[in-house]
Amino acid sequence: MNASTLCEQGALRLVDIVELKWLLAAEGLHVHVERLQSDPGYARECLLAAEQSRNPAVRRVAGKLRARLDSCGP
Repeated sequence: MNASTLCEQGALRLVDIVELKWLLAAEGLHVHVERLQSDPGYARECLLAAEQSRNPAVRRVAGKLRARLDSCGP
C-alpha cells in the first residue's frame, strides 16, 4: 500500500477554500482560489484575515485550513 502525506494529497481541500472564499466575499475580501492553493504566503495572509473575522463560521473554516497548511511546514 502506498502511503501519501497530507501535503501530497493536497493539504487545502478545494471545497474548504471555496467556502472560505464566499464567506470572506461577504465581508468584502476577495480570495483568489488558485493563488491560495499555490502560494503559501498568500494563503497565510488570507487565513490571518479570516481568523480575525467576527463571524464564527469564517474563523472555523480558517482554522481548518490553517491546520492543514501548517501540517505541510513553512
